[in-house]
Amino acid sequence: MRILRATGHKRMPWKNGKGETVEIAVFPPGADVGNFDWRISTATVAEDGPFSVFDGIDRTLSILTGEGIQLSVEGRPPVLLEASSEPHAFPGDAPTTARLTGGAITDLNVMTRRGRFTHHVERIAGGKAVTIGPRSGQTVVVVTGNAMLDSEHLGPMDAILLDQGEDPFSMTLAEGSVVFVIEIRPVGEN
Repeated sequence: MRILRATGHKRMPWKNGKGETVEIAVFPPGADVGNFDWRISTATVAEDGPFSVFDGIDRTLSILTGEGIQLSVEGRPPVLLEASSEPHAFPGDAPTTARLTGGAITDLNVMTRRGRFTHHVERIAGGKAVTIGPRSGQTVVVVTGNAMLDSEHLGPMDAILLDQGEDPFSMTLAEGSVVFVIEIRPVGEN
């Protein structure tokens, strides 16, 4: 198990140049926006407009802060996403536009390269103890508020990276905190 502290996350400009991404984890290590197999990041969306297009990528978006965003993905009906919404999956290579519903939002973005990896994102609300264990592949847990892992304090946007086969662990989430459990599997692995 590795703890990825928010202070160590990498900051970089969006692919379309209209904002900044905070990269929590990427594979392979050191990959950039053109050659990653999977990537987990956050971003602040401060204005309406198009999302960057990522060829061959599947994405899941979750709202962390702010009122909400209406996401319009080509070929699908628009979807309203709020902080209480379940994570929303869509193809990263489909033209997508966003309309803010009440000011800037911060989102959590999970991306995997189609044909190499798949992912699943689960949102768990705080105020309780939860047990998390690696499923297949790797598991990344992103904390949005405060949590305790044994005697280790986890703060906003700290993350935990588990490799397959590691022991499950329990953490206590502060009231109002949310964790996102992200399972990343190589294609063909059960």
